[in-house]
Amino acid sequence: MSRVVVAIPVKNEAAYLGACLAALARQDAPAHVLLLLNNCTDGSAEIARAAADNGQPVEWREIELPMPLASAGEARRLALEDAAYLAGPSGVILTTDADCTPGPCWVARNLRELSRGADVVCGAARIIPEPGHAVSGGLHFDMAREAHYAELLDEIAALTDPDPADPWPRHQQHSGASIAMNSAILRAAGGAPRVASGEDRALIERFRLVDARVRHAPEIEVAVSGRLQGRADGGMAQTLQRRAHRLDEAADSDLEPAVDAYRRVLARARLRRARLDAREAAALARDLLIQPEEMTQALSARHFGAAWASVQARSPVLRRRTVRFVDLARETRQAVALRDQAARDCVKVEHG
Repeated sequence: MSRVVVAIPVKNEAAYLGACLAALARQDAPAHVLLLLNNCTDGSAEIARAAADNGQPVEWREIELPMPLASAGEARRLALEDAAYLAGPSGVILTTDADCTPGPCWVARNLRELSRGADVVCGAARIIPEPGHAVSGGLHFDMAREAHYAELLDEIAALTDPDPADPWPRHQQHSGASIAMNSAILRAAGGAPRVASGEDRALIERFRLVDARVRHAPEIEVAVSGRLQGRADGGMAQTLQRRAHRLDEAADSDLEPAVDAYRRVLARARLRRARLDAREAAALARDLLIQPEEMTQALSARHFGAAWASVQARSPVLRRRTVRFVDLARETRQAVALRDQAARDCVKVEHG
């Protein structure tokens, strides 16, 4: 039997879990809730039991992860693995965090996007400051600057190498606070990756390798606690706490200089053509400083996503560089210019 299952890793979340479960109980579309209680020493299990006793479709598993497996990434991987079993081969799996409160349409909106052809749906996480632990105005401003720059780079990508499965407008987040997927695509991707942290981004990258249709739906979001004391190394709370005291030298690791990002998306668009055109493949190999036989090997991959990952790994031209915060204003101006140029190029193509 196919099911809709919400998988939630839980580590000492008694302060938040009740609100999360209450939000899931108010959903417009029914869903079974699966909690993976890892290394809990508080009352999280009692909260889960109370929800089940009140008739909510909740079940949980308590485990003790040994070091070094006791990580947020491993907990998410195991939660998704259990959820895939419960959902069945044609079911749907959603995942969020125990300190999140999804709105009443969260499940229904994810199901709607999946029904429209998406394999994976990413929602956005909206940070809600906690009383007494409010994030400083300066940190909010810096995060907004990053988000604006990320949006500009993504708009350049949408104009230069459009994705029919993820049309503009869209957002740029790959947060474990809101990801939905078909069971079949999780199986095709080989399950969730085994990583200690950053498991949400690593999961989306794994989906890309098998050409999953990934939608970043702007109307789907969850509220997440803006706490400064989190449960996971490398998680959002740890990042907020660190930046609250001192700004990082580099911006988010997903961001790169605007010219680099433009070069990358142009190369990706050319690689799509290179799969059908040997001359384009040879020219692209020269431009990216890749040996012809390496390009041939990359293009032999079954999936475009795997070919693109191989090309990026081999090309010194596409080696990633970070953006320093002190350079972010300059890079933003450059991104605006490149976005406007990409828009003009699109108009020229449309009008011949």
